[in-house]
This record gives sequence, structure tokens and C-alpha cells, in this order.
Amino acid sequence: MKQVIKTEKAPEAIGPYSQAVVANGMVFCSGQIALDPETGHFVGPIIETQTRQIMQNLKAVLESAGSGLDKVVKTTIFLADMNDFEKVNEIYGAYFEDKPPARETVAVRSLPKNALVEISCIAQVG
Repeated sequence: MKQVIKTEKAPEAIGPYSQAVVANGMVFCSGQIALDPETGHFVGPIIETQTRQIMQNLKAVLESAGSGLDKVVKTTIFLADMNDFEKVNEIYGAYFEDKPPARETVAVRSLPKNALVEISCIAQVG
């Protein structure tokens, strides 16, 4: 049985999808872009600001699902420009200093709302 996760501490979905779904003891978080949960607007035009907001959004969704960043087993990072890899990696790494999850990073042509970065994750619940 699946459980849909919805929290006001992260931006609302901008399409026909859930912020996250819990199934079989795992939480599957949809990709987050750098939207402020209160205003629905981008937090800033630079990659560092966007990455920090995304990580806070993912943290909020995970906590709402009974999980946390320490339980993340897999992430996917989508970059509009692979030249931002080092900057994103530095900020992302600060959230996963101990036992970082598996991950892939891919460059894409564009992201929703012209975001510079999007991150999704899978984590254990409980």
C-alpha cells in the first residue's frame, strides 16, 4: 500500500505528482527545485542559493514522511549546466558528510521553471 506525502514545509507539486510517496518502508521523493514553500517563488538566481533551498525542501518532505537526510540511500541530481557540478557538490556534500548515499548527476537541456538544479531522492522510513 502506498501513502502520499504532502507537507506545507516544502513547495507544492507544480504538476500531477506527489511531493513523495511511501511504499514498502521506503520514501520516494519527487525532484525538488528551489522554490520557497511560503511564496512558491525561486529563492535566488544563483546555483548555491538554489541548491541550499532544494536540500531544505527535501529535508522537510523526508521528515514529513517519517524519514530524514540520514536515511537517504539514493539521490539524482539534474543540472542545467555541468559547469555548476563543483558548486552543487560542495553544498550537497555538507548535508551528507557521514555515509553519503549513492548518486548520479546528469546534465539536462532544461528544468522546470528554468531552474538551474533539481534533486530527487529515495530514503528509508523509520
